[in-house]
Amino acid sequence: MKRFAITMGDPCGIGAEIIVKALKSRRDYIDKSVIFGNADIIKYYISLLNFDDILVHKMSSLDDVKDGFINVYDSNPAAVEEIPIGKISKIGGECAFSYVCKAIKAVLDKKFSSVVTAPLNKEALHLAGHFYAGHTEIFADLSGGDNFAMLLWSDKLKAIHVTTHIPLHNIFEVITKERIIKIVKLADETLKKLGYKIPRIAVAGINPHAGENGIFGNEEIEIVIPAVKECLEMNINVRGPIAPDTVFLRALKGEFDIVAAMYHDQGHIPIKLLAFDTGVNITVGLNIIRTSVDHGTAFDIAGKLEAKEQSLIKAIEIAEKLSLRS
Repeated sequence: MKRFAITMGDPCGIGAEIIVKALKSRRDYIDKSVIFGNADIIKYYISLLNFDDILVHKMSSLDDVKDGFINVYDSNPAAVEEIPIGKISKIGGECAFSYVCKAIKAVLDKKFSSVVTAPLNKEALHLAGHFYAGHTEIFADLSGGDNFAMLLWSDKLKAIHVTTHIPLHNIFEVITKERIIKIVKLADETLKKLGYKIPRIAVAGINPHAGENGIFGNEEIEIVIPAVKECLEMNINVRGPIAPDTVFLRALKGEFDIVAAMYHDQGHIPIKLLAFDTGVNITVGLNIIRTSVDHGTAFDIAGKLEAKEQSLIKAIEIAEKLSLRS
């Protein structure tokens, strides 16, 4: 079985800490993974946490792997003293970008099964001259796949997004019948890979009360209903449009397995309210498997040993399942 890649994300944030905690908690993952990150930062957190029984191997190449060690491949070496922990910085953005680019290439070259990402910071990324909206867009650009989407996973609630990192006033340029159909198909395919025989998919409305038959907007009539109808003709178990203020509660109570949300906050708010520490971000529709923690770099607690590793552990579990069924 191939190892999976874990990218450390921004070294100034909590990425290294949660990686060390996750591998301490799940030691079986040590010999299944390679960290794309900074070996000295990993060692720094091991020391802070008093995890003296964990050893680190700084790899000289992607083939230089040692069993029993946390293997770290550093594509952008920097001394611990150069890393301003807890602060937004150009070096943090450059390191994070380098780690993820090298990991993507390694998976495309079939050296690893998947990529699990710790968080990067968008402002730091931009300071380093890499003008992406986030991980999702980097993966789409470098791994290939114009039919991709962000799927947020938690045990209690799941959402897949028709649009993500764009201003609200631009969403109607992106929300089309064709885009909704693609998202519903991706939701159906992904949940089937993860063990759902017939996924129950709900499509949220765009407008208040899903437009109320045109009173609050015609988008549901002109775009969403035709998309849902076409998906039903493909034998996908989908319903909608459903009022956004009730669809997530109905899913939480067990009526649906996943909700297709129309824009970023429509899907993110309920997931993060219910599963901030345990949610997982899955980028679906790419040429490679990528999962991620569903939280940010948390500069405010970086270095304080307060970060929680549960989301990263769950992201690894889901990446393994997808790897086995792809």
